[in-house]
Amino acid sequence: MGNKQIHDRTFGRDGPSITTVGLGGEGILRTYGKAEEARAVIQEALQQGITYFDSARAYAGSQEYYGTVWTQHPELRDGVFQASKSASRDRKGALADLEDTFAKMGTDRLDLWQIHDVRTEADLKMISGPGGALEAFLEAKASGKVRFIGVTGHQDPVILKRAVEEWPVDSVMMPVNPAEGALTGFLDSTLPLAKEKGVAVIGMKILGQSHYLQPEGGITADLLIRYALSQEIDVAIVGCSSPEEVKTLADVGRDPRPMSEEEQSSLVDAFRPQARRLAFYRGA
Repeated sequence: MGNKQIHDRTFGRDGPSITTVGLGGEGILRTYGKAEEARAVIQEALQQGITYFDSARAYAGSQEYYGTVWTQHPELRDGVFQASKSASRDRKGALADLEDTFAKMGTDRLDLWQIHDVRTEADLKMISGPGGALEAFLEAKASGKVRFIGVTGHQDPVILKRAVEEWPVDSVMMPVNPAEGALTGFLDSTLPLAKEKGVAVIGMKILGQSHYLQPEGGITADLLIRYALSQEIDVAIVGCSSPEEVKTLADVGRDPRPMSEEEQSSLVDAFRPQARRLAFYRGA
C-alpha cells in the first residue's frame, strides 16, 4: 500500500466521505466457484484503503464472496460503504431480494441499495406504481435497513434521467467513459441533473470495451479512470480480476491528476469513430 491515501469525496450533498475509486461488482466477483481469488481481490482493496464496494444479486457469486470476508472479519464491515442492487420490479420481490442479500453477505444492513438496470418506460411505471419496487426501497430506508437508495441504468439516458427526476433517490449509477463523451445523454444530461439535485453519481463502465483501441491508441486503464474522475462524479467503480488490477485502481485514486479540457477532448476524439460500438451496453 502506498503512503498517500486515496482521495475521497462526499457521497451526494451531505453523505459520508467515500474513496473516489471503488471495487466494482464485475471482474472476478462476477463468477462462481472462485472464492479464493475473489477474496484476494476484496482483501487487496481493503489493504489499499478503498472504502466503496459494489455488488448485485445479478452478479453471480459476488454477494457470497463478500459474505466470506465480512463474516470472518466483522470488524472490517464497519469501515466500508457496501452497496448492492435488486432488479425486482415489485415490492414483494424486492424485499425478498434484500433479505437474500443480507443472508449471503452476512450483514443486516446496506449502505446503499439500488434499483438495478432501469431501461424502459414500462420499468418506470412498474417500479413506481402501486405495489412496485420503489415502495420496498423506501420502506427499507425508513426502517434503517439501508442507509441510502439509488437507481442504476446504462441503456437509455432519457429513462435514467426520468428516474432521477421523479424518484426520491440518493444516488444514480451510469456509464462514464470517453465513448459517452462522444455520445449524448448520460454525461451531458443525466449527470448535470443529478448534481443539481444533490444526487450522488457513481460512474460505471469506466473501461468499457476500450481494449479494442489499445493496439493503435495506447489507451490504458489508468487513463480511463483519470478521465472518469475528471467528470463531476462521486466515485468511479471498476471490476477487478486480480490484486494487481486493484493496485492500479488504487494508485489512480491516490494521484488522479485531473485531465485538462484539451486532454479530455483528445481522448473523446479517439473514441468518437467507434463510440456507438464501444457503448455496447446501450443495446441495439
